[in-house]
Amino acid sequence: MSFHRALKIVFDRTPEDTIDLFQVFPSLRRFFERRRLHAVIRTFGDLVFTFIILAGLFGPQDPARNCTLYLSWGLWWPTIVLSWFFVGRMWCGFCPFPGIGRIVQKLGLCLHKPIPGFIKRNGPYISVFLLAIIIWLEESTGIKESPRGTALLILSIMAGATLMAVFYPKQAWCRYLCPMGRLLGVGATLSIMEFRPNLEKCRTCKTFACKRGVEGKGGCPVYLGAFNVKNNLDCLICGHCLSLCDKGSPMLNLRSPFKELLLNKGRFVTCSFIIPFLMGSQLVRFLESSNYSLVLKQGLSSLNTMVTYSGLLVIAFFYILTIIKVGAKFFGQTEDELFGKFSPMVPILIPMAFSGELAYRLDYAISGAPEFFPVLGRQFGLDSLLHWTFGLPSWILEVMNISLIASAVAACCYLLYRFVKDEFEEGLIPWWRSLLVACLILITGASYIFFMANM
Repeated sequence: MSFHRALKIVFDRTPEDTIDLFQVFPSLRRFFERRRLHAVIRTFGDLVFTFIILAGLFGPQDPARNCTLYLSWGLWWPTIVLSWFFVGRMWCGFCPFPGIGRIVQKLGLCLHKPIPGFIKRNGPYISVFLLAIIIWLEESTGIKESPRGTALLILSIMAGATLMAVFYPKQAWCRYLCPMGRLLGVGATLSIMEFRPNLEKCRTCKTFACKRGVEGKGGCPVYLGAFNVKNNLDCLICGHCLSLCDKGSPMLNLRSPFKELLLNKGRFVTCSFIIPFLMGSQLVRFLESSNYSLVLKQGLSSLNTMVTYSGLLVIAFFYILTIIKVGAKFFGQTEDELFGKFSPMVPILIPMAFSGELAYRLDYAISGAPEFFPVLGRQFGLDSLLHWTFGLPSWILEVMNISLIASAVAACCYLLYRFVKDEFEEGLIPWWRSLLVACLILITGASYIFFMANM
């Protein structure tokens, strides 16, 4: 693989070009096909989560004496968010949440009921609602300071996956209801990797084994099959289909991170719902972590913390939703003869949503890193670890946050430019409309920086 060519692809210099990493790195294809190392990594993840749950439930409840909090909120969350950009939804292929469900199904305890149409139709709404509950609990209940609360939250997600595995075959939870998977799917639209079929090879297939499976091997765990993968929203990049396909169709492509955003144009309901909520929640979370929250709490001292946070979340959601709606009006084009209605501001703002989430999670990870080993030492009585700490200059987080948001603003403006230049006929979007949309992008970025400035 030419490194120069790869850079041109990732930096969108050749946006239509891709590189099949399975061809360049045959060992990568064998890794997914043979599944042994894959299973080892997944088992390691299961053991880590088992430790987090047990330590959270039965370990010390003092945050200064329990590493569960940092492992969950300081390592696991930031790693997930970073994975959006680099490997799409691949983390879902190693996720420990469906682990017990897989065991249940191997023991023959699954009822194999058909998945109700209600779940199929309303999965995006239900999963976004569940994500809203998680973020609401995270900020309004102090769960990030409670080892037991964190363990119970993880157990509740695992319980949902297990219950679905009892009633429905394969991983229905992962496909339709998992709030984490829904979030990863939307974030993965910005990924530099995509898992896609070679449709020319798929057209000669008669068995569709990648979806249906063969004797002794189950098909796609989320009911897709390689030939059905058209975007990064649902595919787990788990590799099940590679060993089932005798045509060599599946490809793991290196691509431009803007490719799918431009192609989808905000047509999918998953993105349209989750982006305004995610961005609104980020603004409120930055507000909660800033000095402004002290003034706000003093002014609203008569209100319960949960009520206050809920109200702010609703206001921030509608603030971002208004920007999306007004931006669509400014843009002037919201319908196409080929693919129908679309929402141009949703894909344009996805880099901002990614950067905002990454900034928030990294802020927790970096600020808590100096105390990780001392906390570990106090938890397990290892006095030698109490001195394994270090200091961080106060400006590091500020520079990191501003750099991330500035990069996001640049990426959003670049997407706007690409929309106007490449996706529509020349002159269809007047320059003054583009300028109005760019102003909205700058206002959104300024909103982030305003609340970040005093974290």
